[in-house]
Amino acid sequence: MLGVSVGSIVTLLSKDFLKLVLIAIVIASPLAYYAMNKWLQGFAYKIDIDWWAFVLAGLLAVGIALITVSFQSVKAALMNPVKSLRSE
Repeated sequence: MLGVSVGSIVTLLSKDFLKLVLIAIVIASPLAYYAMNKWLQGFAYKIDIDWWAFVLAGLLAVGIALITVSFQSVKAALMNPVKSLRSE
């Protein structure tokens, strides 16, 4: 096989995509905390929002992004480039 390995392609694509996901989590978490806190203050029984809920949501988002990007990049890396060039 000429060129880079499948693992290198998956790592390269996953790293770039994960940066975007992490930036989105950093931006969305404080905004979600503020909005949820304001919304929950309107109820008679007040509760506090735990920090681990945001960590769990962030880890879940990163996990889903990793699985999706890895699956798609492995599928693209294993594809025969001759078939793609022939159809173009």
